[in-house]
Amino acid sequence: MRALDVVGVRVEMPSNNPIVLLRERDGDRYLPIWIGAPEASAIAFAQQGVVPPRPLTHDLLKDVIEAVGRRVEEVRIVAVKDNVYYAELAFDGGLTVSSRTSDAIALALRVGCPIVGAEGVLDSSGVPVPDEDEDEVEKFREFLDQITPEDFESGSGSEER
Repeated sequence: MRALDVVGVRVEMPSNNPIVLLRERDGDRYLPIWIGAPEASAIAFAQQGVVPPRPLTHDLLKDVIEAVGRRVEEVRIVAVKDNVYYAELAFDGGLTVSSRTSDAIALALRVGCPIVGAEGVLDSSGVPVPDEDEDEVEKFREFLDQITPEDFESGSGSEER
């Protein structure tokens, strides 16, 4: 398993589909995952520290996990099959629960746990970005600084691919 950081979310053009971009912490690979608009909003809210007046689904899940005395130790992106990513939540005590990758990422950002990806997932779906291409990544980060969760509300609502 390799440690991953969430770079952010954006809308890919021309398809107008939201994407979450993860970066290998100690490497040069990026992992782009197409997600639905609600999940993109949930991830963007968490990254920006937005606290809604009432808990959204991922906030509720975090509160329930805490209320039953459990802890999410890490989120694992374990497989990709037919362009669908598979993840699991790894709890204290060794319990694992299958999850959609976008939901797992949104929860990880809320509970502050690490996100890791299987080497096979990064080998098959990771996109190497050499240091000389960092300018493009910096442009993407600047874009992320200016986008808001509301920008995803008119998306297509497609499932992860």
